[in-house]
Amino acid sequence: MADVIAAPDAGAQTPFGGPPQDDAATRERVWARVQLARNVRRPHTLELVRLIAEDVIELHGDRLFGDDAALVGGFATLGGRRFVFVGHQKGGEVEENIRRNFGMPHPDGYRKAMRLMRLAERLGLPIVTFVDTPGASPDAASEERGQAEAIASSIATMTRLRVPVVTVITGEGGSGGALAIAVGDVVLALENAIYSVISPEGCASILWRTPDAAQQAAVAMRLTAADQLALGVVDEVVPEPAQGAHQDPEQTAASLRGVLIRHLERLVERDPADLLEARYRRYRQIGSVKLVGPAQRPARPRKGVGDRLRQLLTPTRPTPRDDDEGTKAGASRASDQRAPDDRPDADGQPPLHEEI
Repeated sequence: MADVIAAPDAGAQTPFGGPPQDDAATRERVWARVQLARNVRRPHTLELVRLIAEDVIELHGDRLFGDDAALVGGFATLGGRRFVFVGHQKGGEVEENIRRNFGMPHPDGYRKAMRLMRLAERLGLPIVTFVDTPGASPDAASEERGQAEAIASSIATMTRLRVPVVTVITGEGGSGGALAIAVGDVVLALENAIYSVISPEGCASILWRTPDAAQQAAVAMRLTAADQLALGVVDEVVPEPAQGAHQDPEQTAASLRGVLIRHLERLVERDPADLLEARYRRYRQIGSVKLVGPAQRPARPRKGVGDRLRQLLTPTRPTPRDDDEGTKAGASRASDQRAPDDRPDADGQPPLHEEI
């Protein structure tokens, strides 16, 4: 089971960029995946790490503010190889879920993750991240402590790491809260995991003006692991037991263990410079885009300094009327009697004098 790649559901794939199939059966199937990804009994980061690895040591604190229980990390050994793990942590019970903030990290959680990833880079250890969050904590305290900056810094840090990074989407991967620890060289997903820029309810509230359209939004967003594999966002899908990972965590961990060992053995042999270049190319080529040049605007003639000074210093004169023959004649005589230096230039404006 460890090396089996789960294929996308039959009929689920559509050509990239084409509209996804949307009918009652498709909505029910996709929504069932969403419910499985959110099941509180699914194994979370600490449970999975203890099942697939040995010598697990959890580290705490960001050395700046505090220790965020919604994001955990530390050292572990997998297949005789030491590595650093970082991941979201939900709770299986109500009290623990509240203590873990339902897996929604605060800024200090992401700064703890960055501390551990930099430590792994200094020690030359590979990194495995586990993604399972509806999103980063949106409360006022998190915003005051710089939530957006912490997420952006975490993403930037991962793009520059000179050690292998493997990301596993284990449950619900939502928004920037997930992407903050998901910039990996290889991205895996459990079969019933979902990965999206926003929750289906949030998408439905924005586009359909009602959260009741969440099932329709889930289909349109292509957030299942099979869809993400077809779109190239996920590199491999790890199979789960028939009823979901929560029914048999040991079997799920055994499948994931073999896949992780295989990818880590391949990545640790690569040169750090090659890793960085491949990671850059991986994220640059995701999605279908068309590059176009800047719009060509017609060039406007630019006035020189002299032209602008003349425009500012020339007094405005009322335009003579056609029936005012006396005024026109007087203006003509005054023009003829002007001194040579006061005659207008070729552009019709009076010349500048030295005193100006």
